[in-house]
Amino acid sequence: MASPKDFAPWPTVYWYFTWWHDDGAVERINDALRSKVREADGRDAEPSAGLIDSQFVRTTDTVPAATRGFDAGKKVKGRKRFIVTDTLGLLLAVHVVAASVQDRDGAKRPLLWTRLDHPEVRKVWADQGSAGRLVDWATHILGRELEIVRKDPDQRGFQVQPKRWAVERTFSWLTAHRSPAPRQGLRDQPRHSETMIRWAMIGIMVLRLTRRCPAARSGPKPLIQVRSHAGTVQA
Repeated sequence: MASPKDFAPWPTVYWYFTWWHDDGAVERINDALRSKVREADGRDAEPSAGLIDSQFVRTTDTVPAATRGFDAGKKVKGRKRFIVTDTLGLLLAVHVVAASVQDRDGAKRPLLWTRLDHPEVRKVWADQGSAGRLVDWATHILGRELEIVRKDPDQRGFQVQPKRWAVERTFSWLTAHRSPAPRQGLRDQPRHSETMIRWAMIGIMVLRLTRRCPAARSGPKPLIQVRSHAGTVQA
């Protein structure tokens, strides 16, 4: 992928990207903006509860084979990205692994990072894929409650899940926010993919802080009558 025209040359962009990644600057920016967004929403700067979920993403052949895997359920190769968010859907932790990693195993590291970096988070909601040993691990090792949000047995088709809808919305934000990554190399390594996710959330939070009114979708445009020699038409 070519760099946007207003970017510096590729080596300069990559140098700053890796420097800010290694220095932890991207994480600090994300944390600072998250606190600002929470305070603007009338909440405490630090959350007391969180949400965890995972999402499968396809990868290209340029991604090293050692960092991607085969998802037995979806029958495709790729990666999984685990995120922990607050109840507003703002990022607390992210972990990218091969798609072959089970949810109960891949979720441990982001839960641990949340426990260390955000000690006030006492409870985390998760889906049914995290039920079982992961709940016991979170209780006995982290000293935190991992509550499973179960689907209604009679549910048919898609339905918004209580509590967990915010983290699912975050994944939709990330999907819609296609960050301009100059060259695929920025996403080749899982740690760089994690940083790209943080950059996407930084952009989302900056827009949220700077806009002066709630985001809204534009409605249908009114029909305009155009007169021509053939008569009146609507456009």
